[in-house]
Amino acid sequence: MKIKVKGNVDWVGKIDWDLRKFHGNEYSTHRGSTYNSYLIREEKNVLVDTVWNPHAKEFVENLRREIDLDKIDFIIANHAESDHSGGLPELMSHIPETPIYCTANGVKSLKGHYHKDWNFRTVKTGDKLDLGNGKALVFVEMKMLHWPDSMASYLTGDNILFSNDAFGQHYATEYMFNDLVDQAELFAECIKYYANILTLFSSFAAKKIDEILALKLPIDIIAPSHGIIWRDKPAQIVEKYIAWAQNYQENQITILYDTMWGGTKIMAENIALGIKREDSAVNIKLFNISKTDKNDIISEIFKSRLILVGSPTIGQGITSASAGILEEIEGLKFKNKKAAAFGCYGWSGESVAKLSGLLQKSGFELINEGIKCLWNPDEDSVEKCIAFGAEIGRG
Repeated sequence: MKIKVKGNVDWVGKIDWDLRKFHGNEYSTHRGSTYNSYLIREEKNVLVDTVWNPHAKEFVENLRREIDLDKIDFIIANHAESDHSGGLPELMSHIPETPIYCTANGVKSLKGHYHKDWNFRTVKTGDKLDLGNGKALVFVEMKMLHWPDSMASYLTGDNILFSNDAFGQHYATEYMFNDLVDQAELFAECIKYYANILTLFSSFAAKKIDEILALKLPIDIIAPSHGIIWRDKPAQIVEKYIAWAQNYQENQITILYDTMWGGTKIMAENIALGIKREDSAVNIKLFNISKTDKNDIISEIFKSRLILVGSPTIGQGITSASAGILEEIEGLKFKNKKAAAFGCYGWSGESVAKLSGLLQKSGFELINEGIKCLWNPDEDSVEKCIAFGAEIGRG
């Protein structure tokens, strides 16, 4: 299947409706995904990226229906991760001498993945590849967005930015354009993608966006590697990235908890009650860590100005689900966010101190020493949780 993007540019990728986990089991894809590959046909024919390797044979067969493979003059590898480059071994088995344009780090990564010494041509920011008919591809290195090898390619004349992982999302749709899909679904997947994959690289994102804008290139279409193509007001997703890269937060407090026998859940609910009594405007969300998708939780943390994390004490520590989400949090290096801890205990009560230490290690500003309740919260403990929340609500 092909989809006309603009002029002589077609989408020739793969829609993966079945995908539910990505990056191994590290990223949930509730709405599937797409692997976007683009075919440019000017005086020179260019393929921009391929698909994930499980779909390689199907991809090459479909591509062959669109163009004689021997007539592909150049291949652009914007990123070497296998969801982008996985079709290369199959494709190159048919056209082994076709030049592959990528960054120097791209060569290292592609060789590391496939152990092949293909006909690599290295490029850097500002380099151009003439396609004829007055058009060219201009390359922009996108280092650490989100791999060292990443780059974007800009097609002059049609003003299309093939943006690689930037501005994408994991979202399967037959519509393929931003103005045709459900906007709430689209932007939910956009912020989830940014929160879980790009938060750590926000400083790079801000600098790279400034660099691209400084080039003063007219951009009519942004064509990322996953999800929809931005043809209607493409600047809107750039504006979102500019905001998200600036230590983003909304007026939201997220309460995360795990519980063994319900005590820590009671604490969470009554802390939330106390917050709401004092601040009716704040958006409060509660999540049971062990029952909620971790990537959805990360998206909510990204939007929050403050989080509360609760766990009962178990074996002088915290539950495995609590430890897991805190490992995710530490790795993403959130900034400009506050936190506190809470939890029930039976006889030793280490969980709150341990949670507080892990939150502080992850860069959160602790607002207090937290609160813990002995055994299942009684009426007095419940009132203390409400008062704890009220103090937070008063800010």
